[in-house]
Amino acid sequence: MMITDDRIKHSLAVAKKMKEMAAENPDKYPVEPGAAFVLGLLHDVGYEFSGEQKEHAHKGGSVLKEQGYKYWKEVYYHGIPQDEYDSPMLRLLNYADMITGPAGEYMTIEQRIEDIAKRYGEGSWQDLEARKLAFSLFAFSRD
Repeated sequence: MMITDDRIKHSLAVAKKMKEMAAENPDKYPVEPGAAFVLGLLHDVGYEFSGEQKEHAHKGGSVLKEQGYKYWKEVYYHGIPQDEYDSPMLRLLNYADMITGPAGEYMTIEQRIEDIAKRYGEGSWQDLEARKLAFSLFAFSRD
C-alpha cells in the first residue's frame, strides 16, 4: 500500500484535532500540543511500509521505533482494541482518529463506524475492531 492524498488529508486533520484538544483541555489531555500534532501527522505512516491495511499500525510503530521516535508505541497500538499498552497520548490519538473521516472530514464516532461498515462491509474485521475501539472511547470521551 501507499499513502494516498486522502490519507494525507486524514492525517493532517487528526493532527490538527489532537493539537486543538490538547491545548483546550490540558486536564483531560495532559500532553504537549506540538507533540500531539506531530503524532497525528505520523500515525498512519505505516501505510507506506505495509502491504496490508491490518499491519499498518505495527509497521508504522516499528519504523518509528527504529528512528528513536518517542511516541512509537502510540502509533504501534493505535486503532487496536487491546490491554497491552495505554497512555494519554494513545487515548487522544484513538479519539481524534475515530472522529476524522477517511479524507479528513469531521465525523461523530457513530458516523465513523457507519462509514467503516459501508466501506469494508458490516462484520468485516475493520468494522468489528472499530466497534470495539469505539466502545472503549465512549468512556474516555465522557470523562
